[in-house]
Amino acid sequence: MPAGMKPLEKFLKKQTTALTRAGGFGDKATGTGASRRRASLSRVVPFFRETSPESGPAREVFSPDTEEAPCWPSATADIRSPSLSSDEQSSEASLDTSWTPLPADTPDNLALAILESVAGKRYGNCTETLLDDFMLTHPIFLASDRFQQVLLQQFGFEGKAAEDWPCWDGAERKQAVLSVAFRYLDTYRELLQEEGDRSNSFPKELYMCAVQELSRFPELVEDVLKLQRWTEILQCPSSEEDQESRRKQVRPLFRHFRRIDACLQPREAFRGSDEIFCRVYTPDHSYVTIRSRLSCRVGEILAQVREKLQYSEDQPTQPGNLLLVAVTSAGEKAVFRPSDEAVFTTLGVNTHLFACEPSELENLLPLPEEIHWSPGDSKLHDMSAEEVANQLVVFDWELFSCVHEVEFVCYVFHGEQARWRPLNLELVLQRCSEVQHWVATEILQCQSLPKRVQLLRKFIKIAALCKQQQDLLSFLAVVLGLDNPAVSRLRLTWEGLPGKFRKQFQQFESIADPSRNHKSYRDLMASLRPPLIPFTPLLLKDLTFLHESCKSFHGELVNFEKMHKVAEMVRSIRRYRSSQLAMDAEPSPSHLQTKAYVRQLQVIDNQNLLFDMSCKLEPKDM
Repeated sequence: MPAGMKPLEKFLKKQTTALTRAGGFGDKATGTGASRRRASLSRVVPFFRETSPESGPAREVFSPDTEEAPCWPSATADIRSPSLSSDEQSSEASLDTSWTPLPADTPDNLALAILESVAGKRYGNCTETLLDDFMLTHPIFLASDRFQQVLLQQFGFEGKAAEDWPCWDGAERKQAVLSVAFRYLDTYRELLQEEGDRSNSFPKELYMCAVQELSRFPELVEDVLKLQRWTEILQCPSSEEDQESRRKQVRPLFRHFRRIDACLQPREAFRGSDEIFCRVYTPDHSYVTIRSRLSCRVGEILAQVREKLQYSEDQPTQPGNLLLVAVTSAGEKAVFRPSDEAVFTTLGVNTHLFACEPSELENLLPLPEEIHWSPGDSKLHDMSAEEVANQLVVFDWELFSCVHEVEFVCYVFHGEQARWRPLNLELVLQRCSEVQHWVATEILQCQSLPKRVQLLRKFIKIAALCKQQQDLLSFLAVVLGLDNPAVSRLRLTWEGLPGKFRKQFQQFESIADPSRNHKSYRDLMASLRPPLIPFTPLLLKDLTFLHESCKSFHGELVNFEKMHKVAEMVRSIRRYRSSQLAMDAEPSPSHLQTKAYVRQLQVIDNQNLLFDMSCKLEPKDM
C-alpha cells in the first residue's frame, strides 16, 4: 500500500456535538426516527469533524440567558461554517454582501415584511432573494399552517391599513399576498400534492376570497384564474389512470424489495403514500411479508405483523405485546416507538426489521447470511469500468434529482417533522454507504491475488471516470471504500498495483482529505459547472455545522441572517441541478445486466466481518 494512504475510517467516531446528542444504534438504543437520521450521517461520512480544524469550537452568536438585545451576525459575519470559512469558502456558498437580510423579528412580522418587500415598499432589488430565503426556510420558524393563515388574513384585511402598511391601497396589498402565495405553492407543489385534502383548503379559501373581491378589484382577474388552476392542480395532480396505477404499484427501495424489472425502471421521487413490500422477521428468523405505505406508523406495521402471525401455522401461541426493532448485520439494535413514522428509509444497508416481545429483545441475532460469507469471483471482472461508471452516474443522478431541495432543511432542522420527511434524501445517504461497502466487499471476497489487483485497478478507474463525469458522490464513496481499513491493510495487493495507479489514487485521497476544512474537495467543487452530483453527506455536515454554530431564535425573535445562510446552501444544490445530465455512451449488449448489477449491489457492511475476511486473505504475520 502506498505510504501516503491514510485510512479515513478512523474518523468514523468523530461526530458533531449535535449528532452525538442525537443518539443512534446501540445495544438497547431507542429514539425517534428523526434522531436516528442525524446519527446516521456520521456513519456515511468517515471524515466527519467536530469542528473546522482551524476555527476552534463553534462560537455562539448570542447567549439565550442574556437580558440584552441579541447581537445578530451581519451579512459578512464569519460563523466558521465549513462552507463559509473566510479563506476557504467556495463560490457556491459565498454570501452576497450587497444587501442586508431582514432583521431579527417575530415569525408573523417576518411574513409581513416579506409581503412589504414584494410590493416594492422597501429592500429594493433584493425582493427575489428575500422571498426565496423565506420560502426555503420558513418551516424552521413558521409552520405552513400558520403561514397560510397569515396570508389569508392579510388578503382580507380592511380598515387599518395606514397603521400596518402605510400608503397601501387594497389592490396592492392583495396582489402582494397572491404573489407570495403563488411562490409558496410553486416551491412546495410536490409536497402539497402528497397531502391531498389537507393542503387543498388553502388555495380553495384564497380563491373564494379573491372571487368575492373581483367586483371591487378587476385587476385581480388574472391572479384569480391562476389560483383556480392551482386549486385544480392540487386536487388532481394526475389523471385518474395515473393515480390508479400509482396506487397499484409497489415501489422498490434498495434492499427491501428485489425484482429485476422494477430496478431497471427510472427512479421517481418517493411519496409517503407509496407502498412497498417489506419482510419483518421474528426471533427465529422466520418472517412475514407486509405491504405498507412508506410513511405509515410503526404501530400500523406491528398491527399487520400481529394479524399475519395469528394465522400462521408456525406460530404456536398468539403474539403478545410486540416491539419493532432494527437489527444491523453487526447485531446492534434500535427499538422504534409505536408513533415513529417512515422508518423504512432510515434503515442501514443490511439492517432488517424484527418484531419481538420485550423479553426476546436481548436474544435477537442478525440473519445467518449477514454473519457468514462465501468467497467467489466477482461479476465485476466481466464488466467494463466505463459501463459500470456510467451506470453509477446515471443512478446517482436519478436519486439526487428526486430529492426536493426542502428535504435538506428538514433533515437537519427537523422543521415540521410530522409534515414533510426527507425520504428521498435518506435513500441518497443509503446509496453512498452502500457503494463504500460494495467496494470493500468485492475486493475482500476475491481469493486470487492477481484478480484482487485487477479489481483494485478497476475501482480506481471507476473512481476516475465518476470524477470525470462530475459524480462526486460515487467518486468519493469508491475512494472511501478503498480506504476501508480492511482493504488498505492488504499490503501484497497494493504492492501489485502499478505505480501509475498508486499515484492516481494518492491524488484521489488528497481530494477526500478532511484537513483545512476539506479544502481540496471544495476547490474541486468550485472548478466544476452544472450538472454535477455533490458528495451529499458533506452538504448535510455543512448545514448541521451552520445550525449548531448560531441559534435560530432568541426568545420570540427569528435570526433571519441564519435563514439567509441556510437558503444560500440550498440554492447551491439548485445550481448543481440547473441543467440536465446527458450521457453520450452507446449501450452495449450487456447494458441491462450491468444496470441491474449496479442498482442491486450485494454488500457486506459488518466491519468486523470485513476485517476477518481481510486477515484470512493476508494474515497479520505475512
